Amino acid sequence: MLRKLFFLVSLVLIAAFSLSACGPAATTAAPAAPATQAPAVPVLLPTATAAPVATAAPAKPVKIVWWHISTQDNHKALFQKFADDYTALHPNVTIEITVLENEAFKSKLTTVMQGGEPPDIFQSWGGGVMNEYATAGLLKDITPDLDADGGAWRNTFATGALGVYSYKGKNYGVPWDMGMIGWWYNKDLFAQAGIQAPPATWTELLADVKALKAKGITPIALGGGDKWPGMHMWAYLVTRIGGKANFEGALLRTGSFTDAPFVEAGKKIQELLALQPFQDGFLAATYGDEATVMGNGKAAMELMGQWAPAVEQGNSADKKGIGDKLGFFPFPMVEGGAGAITDAVGGGNGFAVGKNASPEAVDFVKFMTSAENQAALAKIGVAIPVVKGGEVGLSDPLMIQLQKTFAAAQYFQLYYDQALPPAMGSVINDSTQGLFAGSLTPEQCAQAVEDSAKQNLK
Repeated sequence: MLRKLFFLVSLVLIAAFSLSACGPAATTAAPAAPATQAPAVPVLLPTATAAPVATAAPAKPVKIVWWHISTQDNHKALFQKFADDYTALHPNVTIEITVLENEAFKSKLTTVMQGGEPPDIFQSWGGGVMNEYATAGLLKDITPDLDADGGAWRNTFATGALGVYSYKGKNYGVPWDMGMIGWWYNKDLFAQAGIQAPPATWTELLADVKALKAKGITPIALGGGDKWPGMHMWAYLVTRIGGKANFEGALLRTGSFTDAPFVEAGKKIQELLALQPFQDGFLAATYGDEATVMGNGKAAMELMGQWAPAVEQGNSADKKGIGDKLGFFPFPMVEGGAGAITDAVGGGNGFAVGKNASPEAVDFVKFMTSAENQAALAKIGVAIPVVKGGEVGLSDPLMIQLQKTFAAAQYFQLYYDQALPPAMGSVINDSTQGLFAGSLTPEQCAQAVEDSAKQNLK
């Protein structure tokens, strides 16, 4: 009986201990467990699973199609390096490059444009042809890219040079090389005529022509037979007299090519012609003849682009040209004109962006026009930089001077025969040649250009 009672008491004690273990924790410290208490059985809690580390999805593959015309070995290799450097930074990008000779490029580009499938990036000179492609919806407006981050990309460019790749306020490309037309002169011949400094005004230029003539020196070399050398003189005079608003008004048809500055430019040409400033036979002479006269020191000046020193040297009898006797000055201002003396006429090379170009394609164009890559192009002599900082790649003092001159231009007038549709370019060349030959009056020259504009500008 006692054993049964003891058994029952033991069960009650065990139950009590069990209930106390399951109860709420005390707010004070628990007493120490007796030495004979069995060790607690550890409770195995579920272990926390570490959150999976997020891994970025691999970048989507992108192909960029790029056409260019830089066939010279060192230039082609440098462009390839630009592509290789970019794809190394962006492994998801591949760049398919097609290199074409100039005329083959124009022909092939015309074909793909007719099919509505332009390359992502391609060679462009800006102006009339680019404007036609933009109007047809074949180009991408990259204005937002240029203006992003407070205009960070835009602000790297020389303002006037970038404007060449703009149409109706939108940019469809950017330049990578730019040059300008200016006066190249023989310092020794100027000194012989007592001319102490290059002319800053049209009146001073005419006075210098008279001073040179008085010393028996041919003032100006001109390849009139090729037409375009004389056209640049007329175009510069229009730019100095009428400024940006005048040309853009005629181009966009809010004005006319018979407006006063176009006619007045022809009258200034007549003032110059009256002084007989050119070498004998200039109307039949080619540009090569013009460069030969200058290179051999037989004329004091020529109005030509940045290529002039090299051509003069190559065409000279000793293949050396006139060396450090050669100088450069910008086209003089015309008193009372609306154009600034810093406004420039010229042209160069650029990248146009096709309508289907990816953001990566635009970014690649941005990469190629960095100061570092601009300097690399300048170092191998294939570009005059248009980006601030790129000029460190230049070493020729004359090219450095020319680059500084066009970099200061707020308005950069593209060559007329490129700024306008090709059919108009031919008419301008023919008409200005007629002006130099005396077969057309200033009014007739301007009217011929306007008649062509009515047919070719929409």
